[in-house]
Amino acid sequence: MYKRRISIGGHMSAAYTRGEMLEFLHNGVCEVKFIKKNGEERNMSCTLKEDLIPKEIMPKSDSDNWNGVDQTIGAIRVVDTNKNEWRSFLVDNVLKFSHPG
Repeated sequence: MYKRRISIGGHMSAAYTRGEMLEFLHNGVCEVKFIKKNGEERNMSCTLKEDLIPKEIMPKSDSDNWNGVDQTIGAIRVVDTNKNEWRSFLVDNVLKFSHPG
């Protein structure tokens, strides 16, 4: 199980597990700040909520990884809501994770 220190309102007090992040992503749009594989920082608005994903990029079956999880346990596959494209990030590289509510 992954635990990640996450900044909420500037305070490093909460830790979300990978499973908790997935739950929030399935319920709405979240903001994630993470370090890309090339070392750059990136901010992304993203979701796994089915009714927010454009039909043209919605996977046709579970075999298309629709569970939102890359084959690697440390990655989360999401839809970037600004680009309407699938992206992924490594849980270990998350600097900040925020969600509605």
